[in-house]
This record gives sequence, structure tokens and C-alpha cells, in this order.
Amino acid sequence: MISKGTSEGDPTRDVAVVSNETKEVNGISTRVVHDDGYVKGKHEVTTDDWYAQDDSGNVWYMGEYTTDLTSKKNPHEGSWEAGIKGAEAGIVMEADPKVGDSYNQEFSKDIAEDKATVLSLNDKLSVPYGSFTNVLKTKDFSPLEPDIVENKYYAPNVGEIKAINVKGDQEVETLVQVNGNRE
Repeated sequence: MISKGTSEGDPTRDVAVVSNETKEVNGISTRVVHDDGYVKGKHEVTTDDWYAQDDSGNVWYMGEYTTDLTSKKNPHEGSWEAGIKGAEAGIVMEADPKVGDSYNQEFSKDIAEDKATVLSLNDKLSVPYGSFTNVLKTKDFSPLEPDIVENKYYAPNVGEIKAINVKGDQEVETLVQVNGNRE
């Protein structure tokens, strides 16, 4: 999946690739998703994210190994793994979401404490990749960054199609390509 957008006026691009790799996290086999972020065409961050799906259909976020290619001091800041140093998995997508549901997306004290609240289940939204109905909208936030609030939009059978900050830094990202299609 390729998403494009802006961050404080600078062009951004994010490339996420679901790999065939797995990683055992806290006794659970997870799928590895490679995610590379670019700002003004420069590769700035690379991350391996670990996801698992339970029998009910909930998608769990089990951790990430992040490398900030611009940092010499602490390039892996923000990395965490469920079951290590008190970190806990979070839900990235509920199987049966309801308006008002709130949940942890990730939890590693003082490192990663993202949360989400379901705002709506039936938005309509067009992005460069296409137009969608029955779009799920969430409010994403973290006590670690109280001045930033982001709305995310998820289309059925596609996933995240848009993210936009509604409080804090001006950032927006929209889906432009999936599996070699469009852009």
C-alpha cells in the first residue's frame, strides 16, 4: 500500500508491504509488515510492525521495531514488543466495532500509548485510490502527545484510506495505491 500526503507542508510518502515473514511475539505468531516513510523524497524511517488476528476477527498490534534513519542518538526510539518490559498488545481494528468503543492500540509505558475511539461506521470518502462507503472513522490520540489528535478512516476490505490531524501538527495522508494498482 502506498499513501501520500503532507507533514507541515512537506510532501510525504508511506510504503507498507505485508510480508510472508512471521515473528513470534509473546507466544503468538504474527505477520510482519514492513513500513517505510519518506519526507521530501528522503527515506527517514523504516519499521517492522507485527500484527495478529484472533478467532473473533479482531486485529491485534503486537509491537514494532522502528529505525529513525535521521537519528544518531536514539534511532530505535518508539520500538516496543508485547510481553517485554510490561508492554501489552492493543487492538488496531475491532471485528465488530460500535460507535463509542474506545480501546488501546498499543501500550508500552512512556514509549507507545496510542488509543482510539470509534466515531462513526458509515462515512463516505473519496481518496486518490477510490471512493468508499461504510467507512469506519476513529479518533486516535495518546497521553504521550496530548496536543495531537488524528482522525483515521478505514474502508471495508481495504484498510486505512486516510489519516488527518485534527489537532496539532498539520498532517494528512491518503491511500493512492494497493498491490500495484492505481497511483
